Order: sequence, then structure tokens, then C-alpha cells
Amino acid sequence: MTDPSTKATHVLPIDRFLHANEARLTAGLSPASALAAYLDWAVHLANSPGKQGELFQKAFRKSLKFSAYLGDLLTGKKDATCIEPLPQDHRFNSEDWQQPPFSMYYQAFLLLQQWWHNAAVGVEGVSDHDRDVVAFSTRQALDVFSPSNFPLTNPEVLKATVATGGMNLVRGFQNLFEDWERAVLQRPPVGSEKFRVGKEVAITPGKVVYRNRLIELIQYEPTTETTYPEPILIVPAWIMKYYILDLSPNNSMVKFLVDQGHTVFMVSWRNPTEEDRDLGMDDYLELGVMRALETVRAIVTHQRVHAVGYCIGGTLLSIAAAALGRDDKDWLKSMTLFAAQTDFTEAGELMLFIDQSQVSYLEDLMWDKGYLDTKQMAGAFQLLRSNDLIWSRIVHEYLMGERAPMIDLMAWNADGTRMPYRMHSEYLRKLFLKNEFAEGHYDVGDRPAALTDIRIPTFVVGAERDHVAPWQSVYKITLLTDTDVTFLLTSGGHNAGIISEPGHPGRHYRLAIKREGEPYVAPEEWFAVTPINEGSWWPIWQSWLAERSGVKVKPPPVGQAQVGYAPLCDAPGTYVLNH
Repeated sequence: MTDPSTKATHVLPIDRFLHANEARLTAGLSPASALAAYLDWAVHLANSPGKQGELFQKAFRKSLKFSAYLGDLLTGKKDATCIEPLPQDHRFNSEDWQQPPFSMYYQAFLLLQQWWHNAAVGVEGVSDHDRDVVAFSTRQALDVFSPSNFPLTNPEVLKATVATGGMNLVRGFQNLFEDWERAVLQRPPVGSEKFRVGKEVAITPGKVVYRNRLIELIQYEPTTETTYPEPILIVPAWIMKYYILDLSPNNSMVKFLVDQGHTVFMVSWRNPTEEDRDLGMDDYLELGVMRALETVRAIVTHQRVHAVGYCIGGTLLSIAAAALGRDDKDWLKSMTLFAAQTDFTEAGELMLFIDQSQVSYLEDLMWDKGYLDTKQMAGAFQLLRSNDLIWSRIVHEYLMGERAPMIDLMAWNADGTRMPYRMHSEYLRKLFLKNEFAEGHYDVGDRPAALTDIRIPTFVVGAERDHVAPWQSVYKITLLTDTDVTFLLTSGGHNAGIISEPGHPGRHYRLAIKREGEPYVAPEEWFAVTPINEGSWWPIWQSWLAERSGVKVKPPPVGQAQVGYAPLCDAPGTYVLNH
């Protein structure tokens, strides 16, 4: 079996063994990658006396600014301040932080953080990637020492300690011990038991109508007397369980579509084990998307399909759509992509964890196990939003002693999946590092499949605060395709922006259509000129699907025994239950 990593040099087993064991101590992060980034930055900074002088000047000015601020405090000047937190930084929002000495603590911290950011960026000659790595890792290191993270320098914690006689710290220690115990025993987080798959979540009625070694295909039962003739096939990301799109009945996209008269099919990916180490991208394409499409078309009498892809499931669906267009196979009626990238040159902060060194390091880790464990991916995503997902949780649950209530989306987020060695290696190298699909070099079969081969109406959804697939990156499909693209930008993040059911408060979206042949509009300009619409985007998308569907007819059967697709079991199936 050929090594999927396609490395230029042969990797000796002893090196793989060493790197795999190192990775367990570094949370899967390559020390060589970080060291190379800091060395690049340090050498160029050492050779830039002008930049050094500028940094000394900034440090001196910040010292003067902070001294003036202290003087204002001593003279009793109200609303004294010298630096404001960034809009996304909510650590110091409480009024308690505006009283000395706590105001002094956080103001000094923010000034220091700003100075280090200035030191990390703007050094001539440093590569963009190394600059971003230095800026990011430095910010992460500084955040450890934020005054909000320590009981004696956090006024909110001190107030709670006085008010409860220290019971907040006792409860916090109990929470910490409980979380540690669950982590050691590999049990889900506290409260997840309230959202059992098939009991409280993923309960939309349906049947598994097809199964192979990689997927189960679920067909949902109709709830209307007539349905649109064209079925919907949803291809979720295989990094997480499919039921993010079928959570509780009130926020289930599947239920919403079924209730609107659509016949819905869902791919449920199998959670791979060590035995699946050699499953590759071609397998995910053929055994996953293509086999699911064949099954759907057999059950619904060869109707063209509205295909929907989420995150990396959307990337794979785009490749499938390109291959079908290349081969003149008229299988698809439309394509919808949720937070899915087709070009990876601007993939956001996730690229901090993806370079040649880091990918090689991950390959050695995966080679040892046969798969990438859920903890590695979850850790990377948490670091991207460390203030919200790590430090705020530590303060809230371990210092304040308050448990955040578990919700269905949080329970789903803790229910991760593994990724096979070969597939993940190919995914990172071919798409992230080489950007083969966007550049027309991604082979399906013996020929490339390119974005320009997609010739069906396309609906693309990006999210304003998406840290996994930045909306500007998702938006690039309007530049790279030769078809009509309806682009919708919703509020929220990678997950919460997509789960935006009707009636959800505080939601809005922007929507515009780029017709085939129309000039390209840059994302910044698009954002500025496209008006905001209040409410959920689900109804507008459903209307878009309905406009491209035929007159409603009698619902198709659930499964087709006569063509070899008899129902195998009830939804949610068996693969989604594997841990």
C-alpha cells in the first residue's frame, strides 16, 4: 500500500514512533513548526533596528499613557481609561472591572497584549504564516496570565467568594474533579445524558435504507400528503455526527424540510476504527456521496436530486458535483453548501495548524493509531476561540462554581468522531496545502474535476463569525464557478449560524445572487452593499428549493425492496451510536 502522505523522503519507523509519542505530549502540535515560526520572526526582528526602535517607542508611549491613567484615578476622574478591549473580548465587561485596583490590572494587561501584537506583526521579511503563528501563540500564552483567570485579581470571583463564604470555590473544585473524572473514564460532559441520540435528539422518524462499510443512508418519513418530486440528499461533515441537522424537534432542519413537503435523505458516516486506516478521499467520495446518490435515485425513480453539503461534507459534495458535471451525468437539480470551503488559500486561523511540518507530524501520530482522535481536532478548534471556549469556562465553572446549562448543540459538539489516517492525510495535503480542487488539479478517476464543471444552480451559506470556515473563504465560490450562485451570509458561527430555525431571536442574514457572466464583487464590497434581513434564513432557502422543484406528487415509498433497498432499521440507525 502506497503511503498516502506523498512525502518526498522515506520516513523511518523509529522517527514515526518518536513523533507519535511526542505528539501525545504536545496535543498533536508540531514543536518544529512553532520553533521555525519564532526563529523566522526573531531573526528578522534582530535584523530590523528600525522596528526595534519603533517597539521601544511604543512601550515608552504606553508607559506614559498608563501613568496618566493612574493619575486620573488618583484625582478621582470619572470614566478614566487608556485602552478598550476588542469587541469580541467580553472578559472585562462587568462594572466591577471598572473599579480600582481591578481596572488597573486589566488595563495594564490589555496594553501589554497590544504591544506584543505589534511586536509579532509588521516585521519585514517574515512569512505570513509564521507571522500569524507567532501572533496567535503569543496571544494564547498571554491569555494564560489574564487577571480574569485568578481569584485574587478577578472582582467577580472575589464578590462571589464573599457572598457565598467560599462555597463557589468548593463547588468549582467539585466541578473540576467531576470533569477530570469524566475525561479519564472517557465519558461525555455533564448534562449530555439529557440529550440521548434517538431519544431526545435525532428523533425525526425514518428508516435506514442502505448501509455499507462507510455510511448508513436514512430516508425520513413524509409528514405531508404530497411532496416535491425531487428528493433532498444531505451530506454532513464526517468530523462530527450528522444529527446537528436533526437536533431537538424545535430546531431540527430535517423536520423543517419534511414538514414543508420535501423527501429528505441523510448520510450518516460510520465512526472509523484502526481497521479503517486505509480509507481515503476516493472512498469517501465513492462509498459516501456517489453511492448515496445512486440509492436516492433508485428509490425516487431516478429524479434529479437537491444535494446539500455541510462543512467538509460540502467540500466533498462540490467535488462530486464537479465530477458529475465533467462526465455529463445529469443527477443533480441543485447544490447547497453550508459553511463549506472550495478554496483553501484563505481558510482563516485553522491554517495556523496546517503547514508541511504540522501535517507530517499529524501523519506520524495517525500512523501510530490508524486514525486522528477526536481530542486533537477538538483541541485545535477550542484554541481558535480560547477566550470563549477555555478561559471563560474555567472562570465560570471552576472559580464561580456555576455550571453552564447543557443544550442539545453542546451535547452534539461533545459527540465527536475519528478520521482515518489515509483520508485525513489526503484531505490536508491535497486541499489545504496544495489547494488542488480550486486550482483544477484534483483527480476523480483518471481526470481532474474542477469547479468550472459545476453547472447547476448553487446556494451557498456562510456565517459572519465562522472561525472554522471564514465566510470570505466560503464566498470565493462566486469567483471560481461559472454558474448562478445565491450567496447568503447569516449571523452566528460555524454551527449556530446554520442552526437558525424560524423564531430564533436575534438572527439576521444578507442575500444576493451572482448570475453566470456577471462581474465579480469583492466580499468587503458585497457586505457593505447587501441589505440585512431579520429572522431565520431557512424559509428563504426552502423557497429557493421549491422554486427549482416540480409540482407536488404522492410521496415515494420509504425504501424500495423491489430494487434492493428495503428498510434495514429505524432512524437514527446504528453508525451514529458508535463511539
